Amino acid sequence: MPLFYKPTDGVAADFIPFYWQGRFHLFYLKDYRDIPAHGEGTPWFQLVTVDFVHFEEWGESLPRGPVGSQDQWVFTGSVFEKDGTFHIFYTGHNHHLAKENKPVQAVLHATSCDLKTWVKDEGFALFAPADGYEINDWRDPFIYRDARYNEYGMLLAARTTGGASRHRGCVALATSLDLMSWKVQDPFWAPQLYFTHECPDLFKIGDWWYLIYSTFTERSVTHYRMARTLDGPWLCPPDDQFDSRAFYAAKTASDGDRRFIFGWLPTRDGEKDEGSYQWGGNLVTHEVKQQPDGTLSVRSPDTVLDHFLTPVSLSPEIRMGRWMSSSGTFHVGATGRFASLLLGAMPETCLINAKVLMKPGTVSAGLILRSDDAYDNYYQLRIEPASRRIVFDRWPRPGDQPHMHERPLEVSWVDPIHLRVIVDGTCMVAYINDRVALSSRIYNHRAGQAGLFAVEGDVTFTDVTVWSH
Repeated sequence: MPLFYKPTDGVAADFIPFYWQGRFHLFYLKDYRDIPAHGEGTPWFQLVTVDFVHFEEWGESLPRGPVGSQDQWVFTGSVFEKDGTFHIFYTGHNHHLAKENKPVQAVLHATSCDLKTWVKDEGFALFAPADGYEINDWRDPFIYRDARYNEYGMLLAARTTGGASRHRGCVALATSLDLMSWKVQDPFWAPQLYFTHECPDLFKIGDWWYLIYSTFTERSVTHYRMARTLDGPWLCPPDDQFDSRAFYAAKTASDGDRRFIFGWLPTRDGEKDEGSYQWGGNLVTHEVKQQPDGTLSVRSPDTVLDHFLTPVSLSPEIRMGRWMSSSGTFHVGATGRFASLLLGAMPETCLINAKVLMKPGTVSAGLILRSDDAYDNYYQLRIEPASRRIVFDRWPRPGDQPHMHERPLEVSWVDPIHLRVIVDGTCMVAYINDRVALSSRIYNHRAGQAGLFAVEGDVTFTDVTVWSH
């Protein structure tokens, strides 16, 4: 089983996490990507895990409805427990219904007493009211308890009917006293920013509330906003993302002590780095941490890091520049030039650690991944101090195409930057200073050496290690 979970007979899309009695239940949308063999539509499947490394597959939880039904596609929702009964509110989607002038999407309901066997509530359906909301965008219900009014709230990805078409996205709100009868209210949040706000999620840490949502038009990423109260105002932090373009539809769950966010790393068309992103892929899990100013950061779960137990011997080989090395420390003075050093072959699944200290004026430095022996083909995790960012890049880069992904990063000339890179097959997830995540696919180069590099500056790499599982 891969470290970053993916079903063997398809891909995993939106994850719906739920924590219960010591275990995380990860429901997910399964896409077989094989209509001739499996037909149209997406069911929900379920995983159970305690460490985000080992998964117990519970199989199908919510099957697709029959051809022509409202829930031929079982799309995203949420899981909620009340008085010993588990409830799933989910999206019933069928784009074929538009031909019959019927709403494409509706909120549907299912219940269970054991989280394994689910019974659909055939009498329940919540549609978008035509007065104020577009009827075909009404999905991804998220249920929460609003103690202020002793009622339940349901957040939805929706669109209002007025204004510029690309600015109608909102987080809709419905309320209920019993989870059965719902009243649609004015939007929970309607900032007129995006086309829509998919997969809303809401939680509180300390004095701050956090609203999570994903966008697929302006930037395909998961964002968050923060507020002191549920009434807002919802503030945008300096970095409102959890990861790169290659981490989408993320939702969170807490074990009561720690909170984790679960998203998917998309596959690419043709299994090539230059291929278009596809819907669905592999599970990626980050731990969410609150900073003193209330903003959120992410790091790798300790259970994932602890999976790597076997040190890999390094075989340093200078390729360019003058390097000095001793016991996992490597220094290079590369003023006015490029310098690189290879460390030896990378296992297909591995963890690479390094701390990078740059002297003022250094242009860039970082890690090399999966370089061929000729040093003609490789990936590069590059710190760019002047641009205040970290970049994941590939070489060769066709034509004038930009780098693959980037994330903002404030660089200190005093404290080293800690890089952790987890590689598993075609999945790469990097963590910087245990605060910033950057995920990417790595298709074009399937094997090779790890390495270090520096560009026009003085750089010291310490605590350089490679680990396998």
